[in-house]
Amino acid sequence: MAITSANQLELLQTAEAVAREKNIDPVLVIEAMEESLARAAKSRYGAEMDIRVAIDRRTGKATFTRVRTVVSDEEFENYQSEFTVASAKDYMDNPEVGQQLIEEVPPVELGRIAAQSAKQVILQKVREAERDKQYEEFKDKAGTIINALVKREEYGNVIIDVGSGEAILRRNEKIGREAYRPNERIRCYIKEVRREQRGPQIFLSRTAPEFMAELFKMEVPEIYEGVIEIKAVARDPGSRAKIAVISYDNSIDPVGACVGMRGSRVQAVVNELQGEKIDIIPWNEDMPTFLVNALQPAEVSKVVLDEEAGKIEVVVPDEQLSLAIGRRGQNVRLASQLTGLDIDIMTEEEESKRRQAEFELRTKLFMDTLDLDEFFAQLLVSEGFTNLEEVAYVEAEELLVIEGVDEGTAGELQTRAREYLEAQNKKAMDAALAAGVEQSLIDFEGLTPQMLEALGADGVKTLEDFATCADWELAGGWTITKGERTKDDGVLEPFDVSLEEAQSMVMTARVMLGWVDPDELAADEAAATEEESEA
Repeated sequence: MAITSANQLELLQTAEAVAREKNIDPVLVIEAMEESLARAAKSRYGAEMDIRVAIDRRTGKATFTRVRTVVSDEEFENYQSEFTVASAKDYMDNPEVGQQLIEEVPPVELGRIAAQSAKQVILQKVREAERDKQYEEFKDKAGTIINALVKREEYGNVIIDVGSGEAILRRNEKIGREAYRPNERIRCYIKEVRREQRGPQIFLSRTAPEFMAELFKMEVPEIYEGVIEIKAVARDPGSRAKIAVISYDNSIDPVGACVGMRGSRVQAVVNELQGEKIDIIPWNEDMPTFLVNALQPAEVSKVVLDEEAGKIEVVVPDEQLSLAIGRRGQNVRLASQLTGLDIDIMTEEEESKRRQAEFELRTKLFMDTLDLDEFFAQLLVSEGFTNLEEVAYVEAEELLVIEGVDEGTAGELQTRAREYLEAQNKKAMDAALAAGVEQSLIDFEGLTPQMLEALGADGVKTLEDFATCADWELAGGWTITKGERTKDDGVLEPFDVSLEEAQSMVMTARVMLGWVDPDELAADEAAATEEESEA
């Protein structure tokens, strides 16, 4: 194949035909041809040369040029495409670094191998242009629902025709074992749109919680208009789901609006989701109240929330336990997903046994440490005292309200408690010193002897060691791996040190050591406070 006047117009005709067939810009096809011809020319003239091809957009004439660039002596590497300032003087007046010499070279004859290579380059460029066009078309549609045709099924994955290309609905994104026939219409949620070298760029889902939320937005005008907001969705695809909604108009019931007249609105969503049962729950800012709603239809007697651990305990009547847990744990699992909390469910009988065990444990603590008889120790526990510190340092008036306790008895109780605590503090401090804890850490405000003992046992012996700790290493925390929450134990966690307290202590230590500028720290805190208030 020779680039002659006989086939110059054929280049433009071919570019137009390919562009129409693939629905892409003809300019992209011509640019691909230029690159392919340039590669073929390099195989003829030498791979080290900088050969460029320009095709005239009107006549189809292909012009082959050789480009050489002026570089400094230190950068000179390739004599085929570069020359130094000195050697460039033979070709141009007053050459400077960066200037280029462009010379036209004869067009090349494309042999069979070169023509095949050129064809491959053009096809590759066309495929890239198709993918770019598809990406540009769909990148802003992520997070919406698409109604398209099923093209074929491959290894359980469904290939969807989206007009300008293909999308994929993976087997794990389908509801249950649903199967689709070619040319059947299907609704899917566009979960992700991304660039890839091969394969589809558009990934669809029918199991995503967002799919259900978008379906409700289509069926419920109040959601579309923003009067009602979907706050959370939890799904067991094809089986059951829970959706939490809130209304910003007191005259509109969010649950009733989502259900619709005779259940028409929610039924439309259920039909689309292969009969998936949907519990519509009113959202509440108060997490315990919201959880009680989320566990419907089970009745809840009591809720105990531990916000720091992201955990909540729920007490239900004995006969409601199986209903609260649900078949195969489905009800409590969906409620946990909806609230973002770990939920422990126990019956009233189990909670009563636990409370009794705690009562007995605290009673024994006061009996052993304060040398009290069982009856008197039980009186303390019944009045709400849980540890020795409360007895030792509480206002005396709070002890005097206990039946049978006068000023003398109250004073004796506090004396015994303080003496015991002081003895324990001395023992802990001796252990900390034996472990090598230095005075710089002992003098740090906020650390008790027991804390120092624990830090020393963990290898934290100086103020510098303490300042390098992360807040979760001190207070503990939770790590989420593949959806599973894993507990990270903290050195000071047994002493009820929160993450915020741990962070504050570590930053204070860093300021004391001069690692952090206190003015910059104060400015950062002020900026963070301002952002929170604006939010």
